[in-house]
Amino acid sequence: MSRVCDLCGKAPIMGYTIARRGLAKKKGGVGKKITGRTKRKFYPNLQKVRALVNGKNVRMTVCTTCIKSGKITKPALKKATT
Repeated sequence: MSRVCDLCGKAPIMGYTIARRGLAKKKGGVGKKITGRTKRKFYPNLQKVRALVNGKNVRMTVCTTCIKSGKITKPALKKATT
């Protein structure tokens, strides 16, 4: 599964975790010093969702930002008959 949103194209981005040591100035120290940087990835919050596309139910991988903003329309629920 690709880690890309099918609607907006949001994908993982690169960043760093920063290792620091020392005591903060506001706590009486001389300040925090950076001792290392390690590469990492920030992944988008992707969900598998059923959506209506051209009148058909399609399963899509969509980020939660697109779901919240209403960019997809979910299919109507079928009522159970007993």
